[in-house]
Amino acid sequence: MATPVHPAPIVNDLIIEPRAAQALIRSESCLIVDLSRTQTWQRAHIDRAVHVEPSELVDGNKPAVGKLPPLARLEALFSRIGYDPDQHVIAYDDEGGGWAGRFLWTLAMLGHRKMSMIDGGIIAWAEEGLPLTAEVVDPAPRTVSLTLHPEYRATRQEVLDSLGDDGTVVWDARSHEEYIGTKVVSARGGHIPGAINLDWLDVMDRDNNLKVRRDIETMLSELGITPDKRVITHCQTHHRSGLTWAVGRSLGYDIRAYDGSWSEWGNDPGTPVETG
Repeated sequence: MATPVHPAPIVNDLIIEPRAAQALIRSESCLIVDLSRTQTWQRAHIDRAVHVEPSELVDGNKPAVGKLPPLARLEALFSRIGYDPDQHVIAYDDEGGGWAGRFLWTLAMLGHRKMSMIDGGIIAWAEEGLPLTAEVVDPAPRTVSLTLHPEYRATRQEVLDSLGDDGTVVWDARSHEEYIGTKVVSARGGHIPGAINLDWLDVMDRDNNLKVRRDIETMLSELGITPDKRVITHCQTHHRSGLTWAVGRSLGYDIRAYDGSWSEWGNDPGTPVETG
């Protein structure tokens, strides 16, 4: 297997508390990105946030609908939201961090460094009594030119090449039923051989406003997902694994996302599959 290219460190804490996010927004120029459902966004959002539809972050072409969109589409999106590569970007959603994490991964793929997601998103923000608004502020568009940094992404071939490599672990963020193959949402059910299953829902604390569990590092270590390994994470479309990628990066892991995910792997008759 070829020697991996280790991603460059991402500056600043990746997953931050709501009040820390509020302090950042007050102290420096930030781009605040809301990835909540449209009805949530219309009802209430953080002041000066721009709304991004999750569909804007994915390619949408079958079978691997969750792959990164073409660069031209990303440039159109980032131009629309007024992206400035020198700003600190703060992302949040209303579901526990899947789409916010996916947005951070997209930023990493574009070489951005100053970025964070709000732990627990708008749910935790509101629960802590921090201000929200329904007022919409249209961002000033900017012309941007972007470059991809593939070291944050794992391709199907790279996943295939990693099978049997003791230095690499695949983190499957889907449900247990999808993992064992009793719930089938592609041509085939099951999992990548040797993959370790930790459902993204079990990464968040549902008794603490969907924030990341405080014992997550211990949980991962007990499963064999450790910082000495190269980690590849995926789900069905690299939505749920947006959270698991962000958690791994926040812990300092060498982690990449397989954005083809199970929608590509499970629909490819040539890839190996395990069940049970």
